[in-house]
Amino acid sequence: MACGTCESIAPDISAYDEEGISYVILDDNKGIEAVPEEFVGDLEDAEEVCPSESIKVGICPFNESAVS
Repeated sequence: MACGTCESIAPDISAYDEEGISYVILDDNKGIEAVPEEFVGDLEDAEEVCPSESIKVGICPFNESAVS
């Protein structure tokens, strides 16, 4: 969707790639590293307002082999 909400709310966590797709900059969009504590509030805010419900917050990292 690339509406810009996540990047405006959580600029230290998300950005857009060359194709205009939003991704997590902390671990190159793999979802295997914890979000630093100082960014958790921004992440939760971005998840709450994401119009496409594309942001998912979990307590465990994604399976690294599933992302490769």
